[in-house]
Amino acid sequence: MIKRVLAQTRVELVLTLRRGESVLLSLGIPVLLLVFFSLVDVLPTGTDDPIDFLAPGILALAVMSTAMVGLGIATGFERQYGVLKRLGSTPLGRGALLAAKTLAILAVELLQVAVLTVVSLLLGWRPSGSAGAIVLAMVLATVAFAGLGLLMAGRLRGEAVLAAANGLYLVLLLLGGMVIPVEELPGALRAVARALPAAALSDVVHAASTAGAVPGRAWAVLAVWAVAAPAAAAATFRWE
Repeated sequence: MIKRVLAQTRVELVLTLRRGESVLLSLGIPVLLLVFFSLVDVLPTGTDDPIDFLAPGILALAVMSTAMVGLGIATGFERQYGVLKRLGSTPLGRGALLAAKTLAILAVELLQVAVLTVVSLLLGWRPSGSAGAIVLAMVLATVAFAGLGLLMAGRLRGEAVLAAANGLYLVLLLLGGMVIPVEELPGALRAVARALPAAALSDVVHAASTAGAVPGRAWAVLAVWAVAAPAAAAATFRWE
């Protein structure tokens, strides 16, 4: 089982890297947002230097974008075009395929995080908290967001996945505390946001990068989504 997952992970990683324009886009957009909003102070960040809020938020945004939107859309069209149909007749299994896709995305995100961290440091970001907590939160969030993307990809047509993934991305972007602090949201929306993986990831990364206390609630939300989303995706995924 492990050998099959690792072998498929290598295949998925090669296929992902071959979509060079997609990889560049997933790197370029977060970097562009980071540079623009750190130099143009238009967001209510609540910090003396915008980069102190933006760097953790954009790191969280990159994880969500790559793991949910990028993976979901790519898998949705692979399924629609019959690419995955052949795998359905092999011993690989749905769970192993989804695990391999998630591991491949984790590898891509290593590059993303490295690039964004370097750019953030050049812009004046000086994190002072726990790098381990940030890494753990990103891993949990990646599994959760990949689960959501694969859940859509396993049930919807490619075009529907494209619309649904981008729509959900926009909602989580606005409610996730990545570019606008959750504290700035109205009370009802704030309560909803706190139950979503985007805001939980943002809370952990922001707190951990400033040596602040990481809310236990945020860890619980991430853990629940990291278990529930992939389980739902594996249970409902269809090969064609």
